Amino acid sequence: MTTNIDRRRLIIGASLGLGALLLPLGRAFAAQIQAAKGFTNNVASGEPGPHSMLLWTRYVPASDTDEIALQAEIASDREFRNVVTAGTVRTGSYRDWTAKLTLAGLQPGTTYWYRFIAADGSRSDTGRTRTLPVGDVANFRLGLFSCANLPMGWFNAYAHAAQREDMDLWLHVGDYLYEYGIAAYKAQDRIAEREVMPAHEHEMISLLDYRMRLACYRADADLQALHQNAPMVALWDDHESANDSWQGGAQNHQAASEGDWSTRKAAAMQAYREWMPVSDEPWKAYPIGNLGTLYRTESRLLGRTRPADIGSAYKTGTDAALEAFRDGPWQDPSATMLGLEQETWLHDALKANAARTHWQLVGMGTILGRTVMPAETLGMLRSDASESRVQAFKNNVRGARLGLPMWMDRWDGYPAARARLLQAAQSADANLVMLSGDSHNAWAYSLQHDGRPAGVEFAVQAVTSGGIEGSLGAAPDAVARAFMDSNPELSWCDTSQRGYAMIDITPARISGEWVFMQSIKTRSIATAGSHSMSVEKDRKAFS
Repeated sequence: MTTNIDRRRLIIGASLGLGALLLPLGRAFAAQIQAAKGFTNNVASGEPGPHSMLLWTRYVPASDTDEIALQAEIASDREFRNVVTAGTVRTGSYRDWTAKLTLAGLQPGTTYWYRFIAADGSRSDTGRTRTLPVGDVANFRLGLFSCANLPMGWFNAYAHAAQREDMDLWLHVGDYLYEYGIAAYKAQDRIAEREVMPAHEHEMISLLDYRMRLACYRADADLQALHQNAPMVALWDDHESANDSWQGGAQNHQAASEGDWSTRKAAAMQAYREWMPVSDEPWKAYPIGNLGTLYRTESRLLGRTRPADIGSAYKTGTDAALEAFRDGPWQDPSATMLGLEQETWLHDALKANAARTHWQLVGMGTILGRTVMPAETLGMLRSDASESRVQAFKNNVRGARLGLPMWMDRWDGYPAARARLLQAAQSADANLVMLSGDSHNAWAYSLQHDGRPAGVEFAVQAVTSGGIEGSLGAAPDAVARAFMDSNPELSWCDTSQRGYAMIDITPARISGEWVFMQSIKTRSIATAGSHSMSVEKDRKAFS
């Protein structure tokens, strides 16, 4: 038996937060959410291995109890005539009734079906999953996703991908959800049926806030179908906590009104690990036979140092200030995206695995490719662009003339750390493939370090979040040409469409296809075409 939370009520209630429960309206919505019983949010799988799989579900008992036990089964057939392994897991209100366990004893490269069974005999929906292969692997396919802002559109990319039968794995590189309150959205950007916050304006702050927002997202039918169809490797970026977060704070966290950052960060991390099919390991490598190694990284909350502040240099209005910033704080060798422990782990893993697997695929929250703002964009700005937006573009164009990037919050803002990573890949002679997101637009980079090829990057467009096209009135082709002309590493880009990417891996070649959806404002799986690019083994650059 599966009991689904009423979608409209859940979406409204998901953002009410602890303080709102003191209001009659908040209590009513909270009561509706809490009244949902049974398997409320479908099933999911993740952390795949050759012989094991992590399974996830959520079950709220009808009886008044603090803890329950669920049985999980994995079978070789959809009808569960041949159950190959099973286990029991406990959950309770202390973890929001979410349940996770890892079952072993599976065969590599094999499709399985799984389900959960409650003490009353009720059963969850059936999920499909697939273990990682071993030995000689001829082909492996994964879907790449980033930046799904629920109020801004339907998750049509998830719906389209969930119908595929040719995928081994999903990789979500962050911004799986957004922390914003309703005040952050313009009315014309929202879809009425997908509001997450009709009652108050503040962001997610408390553990209850984060749990409710995750419950809201995980109630989406298209996201449920995605999880139900294949295992997912997932990593967080900033919006799972707060915009432009780092280990000691965030651009959009104000201690005076939002409390201690470490408390908010801990709440975000706890809720994410409760509601997602992920382990508590901060980073991890997944072997795909001799074909490649996939790396899950953490580049936000655990090791990232505070980004260098270019704002004061812009405020002076002089090139001398920008040059001082460029040659000083921006180059700081102590700045790190990953933290020194994870850097060492990743660099050592690249060296060890490049000797025995064809490809090294690094899942990353933010883009590694060098990107400066083209001067032409100043003439492309929309006529209704705000004064602050116009000034931001002017600043970025000024910085570009001096070699400064437009994205200080991404790897461009940490050039010493970026150089260390690319140098490590070159020293290992690794066929490096970065799989990234965050920008909301689609990009393909042929990465370079010290004048030599260092690998490629497939940067996926958003599922729903708006990109740079929101500020520009020019045709997308003209915008793309301007960016490619100004950025030697950039091989291709699209700055106008939403969707996801498919990554097809063979020993000789990796091909990526960016799939574009016709719309996110109406619910439809109709596509608006795609774009493909490939890299051949040992070329370390796009063909």
